[in-house]
Amino acid sequence: MILRKLRSGTLLGLLITSQGAFSQVRAQSLSASGHPASGSKSDAPVKLAEFPNVLYGVAYYNEYMPYERLDADVALMKQAGISVVRMGESTWSLWEPEDGRFEYAWMDRVVDAMGKAGIKVIMGTPTYSIPPWLYKAHPEILARPLGGAPVFYGMRQNMDTDNTRFRFYAGRVIRNLVEHYRNNPAVIGWQIDNETSSYDASNPDVFAGFVDHLKGKFSTPENLNKAWFLNYWGQDIHSWDELPTRDSAQSTGYKLEWTRWQQMRVTNYLSWQAGLVRQYRRPDQFVTQDFAGAMHREINEFEIAKSLDIAATNNYHGTQENMGGESQSLTGDYIRSVKHGNYLITETNAQTTDWTSEYQYPPYDGQLRQDVYTHLSNGANMVEYWHWHSIHSGQETYWKGVLSHDLEPNRAYAEVSKTAHELQRIGPHLVDLHITNQVAILYSVDSSNALDFMPFAHGASPQWSFGPPAANYGTLISQMHRVLYDLNIGTDFVFPEDPDFSKYKVLIVPALYIADDALLTKISDYVKHGGHVLMTFKSGFSNENSAVRWVRAPGPLREAAGFSYQEFSNLDKPISLKADPYHAGDDNKVMYWAEFLLPEHAQPLAYYDHPFFGRWPAITRNQFGSGTLTYEGTWLSEKLQTAVVSQVLGLAGLLGLDQTLPSSVRVRHGENRLGKTIHYYFNYSSAAVSVPYSYAAGTELTSDKSVVHGTTLSIAPWDQAIIEEQ
Repeated sequence: MILRKLRSGTLLGLLITSQGAFSQVRAQSLSASGHPASGSKSDAPVKLAEFPNVLYGVAYYNEYMPYERLDADVALMKQAGISVVRMGESTWSLWEPEDGRFEYAWMDRVVDAMGKAGIKVIMGTPTYSIPPWLYKAHPEILARPLGGAPVFYGMRQNMDTDNTRFRFYAGRVIRNLVEHYRNNPAVIGWQIDNETSSYDASNPDVFAGFVDHLKGKFSTPENLNKAWFLNYWGQDIHSWDELPTRDSAQSTGYKLEWTRWQQMRVTNYLSWQAGLVRQYRRPDQFVTQDFAGAMHREINEFEIAKSLDIAATNNYHGTQENMGGESQSLTGDYIRSVKHGNYLITETNAQTTDWTSEYQYPPYDGQLRQDVYTHLSNGANMVEYWHWHSIHSGQETYWKGVLSHDLEPNRAYAEVSKTAHELQRIGPHLVDLHITNQVAILYSVDSSNALDFMPFAHGASPQWSFGPPAANYGTLISQMHRVLYDLNIGTDFVFPEDPDFSKYKVLIVPALYIADDALLTKISDYVKHGGHVLMTFKSGFSNENSAVRWVRAPGPLREAAGFSYQEFSNLDKPISLKADPYHAGDDNKVMYWAEFLLPEHAQPLAYYDHPFFGRWPAITRNQFGSGTLTYEGTWLSEKLQTAVVSQVLGLAGLLGLDQTLPSSVRVRHGENRLGKTIHYYFNYSSAAVSVPYSYAAGTELTSDKSVVHGTTLSIAPWDQAIIEEQ
């Protein structure tokens, strides 16, 4: 979980504070649809030059320092080999201490110092935390939560980003900053906002926008009533002004569409910011956004990425014995997939994390360096730590940077320095890694949200008093990715909007609860034409409006799946599969949910070992056209899931020597910009390992030693071998 966290004489915004002028600038900055006004030559995403080397750096906040030490910090960074800093996104109150009065000198000296040291700068738009004067003048800017509870100032990311007054002030500060730094050669890119979300805003303007969205989508109240089945409880509406607010709405269709609207709001807001930056930036300055990890239900990263030149993410993960690379790879695989290309790590662990001192687990020796190569192996072109120095007061006091609170070089600094100097030598061989995978996971944010409204699992609480889900869509996605990762199978993500999935041999479809007929037909066609699908329970059950289909489950998937079903059940406790068909031993367990599958053409692969459930298969496989669809009607233990996934991978011919490596070793592959294949071998353990190298002859880049097919690679604890084929 991510918990964190100019000189301008030509802009009208500097001179405008009256209500009339406010409306004038608002009209200039937004079209009628709320999107940025077009017309600038730099209005659209551009193809940027390739990164010459890996960018390696930190977020830097000189303004947080307890005493003057800019020169000392820059000297330490230069000595360490830091090549990039991210700055400016967190202090709107310094950029604009009073309404309309902009100050740049405090940052100019920092940017100039970085430029003289050869350190590149990514500047952030400071819009995710409003200054006190803005709240005081316009308290209506704060986000109203569902239910209308009182809201107060003091927390970041607590504004209604649709509010016209907020957009005015945010647009003004963005214009001024970008114009001020557009010609500074040290500034290479812009990060718009920070870990942006919808902030669950339900302000009157948000609701009014939602009603307008419904009018555009459904045309008439009658169409809405039909789609959402609003005659249930007699809640049909006959005019748009009768639509109740989201606060107490019980319609699953309403709830799902509201989540889509919140996603649209975030997409629109970030597209608006990107458009403003493009109107004033230097053409070679890129635009990015730092997603807070991946797969958040209130945003649609796939849609947001369309307005970015390059995607970025903030990825925090376990350390010490809890560092296995899987968290970095899950996030990296996803962010790489949203734009089908390389990405940036704008924040990751330096020393310890957390908003309290309850999660202080500094990395073992080697883990900081290994983390960098883990990100690069997933397609990252930059790795930045949050942050350079540990903050001495405030909520993030214990979210420590490279330097501790004493601000002196330390163990972390030494490892960062070692890594930076290593990257100066081998980084050009690793940047812009092109990754081609044969397996993809279909991610549906709609299914994630809809299953949150109608969960399929609950904790050990009394009937009708449900606790938080013990399992949900997100944990099912994570399980599937973790199994593939542990099997050393590279994985992409695909999305319902993708035109087809034919480039992959295997498609994993977890709990596709929300899908229109076209998506289900696309999956069926994928199987018919030779693809191998592994699908889980709850797939194909509801349509795009979260209404259960009024044909026998699994609806349009029935022919491809080769079964139907009419009943299902929660499972009070785990049960076994009959005769332990996958040799899982004590882990021969399924849990949470069981669909009573009725095979029509499908072959049963496993049955429940139970006096009642035992008549129905738990897992089936159907040959359909030239492909197969394997279906899990229940939640499998990790060991069972590994066995089933392996079986499907075998059908697709994707198993090989990588799947025989020791359990602590992970391997990743790609092609560098020189057209040479790169193999990363990671040892995520405290014990040295020896592994056979099974690819063509090449050079281990960190040691510059030659290797040939069959060489034994000796990898130290928390270390890696990186081979570039000849």
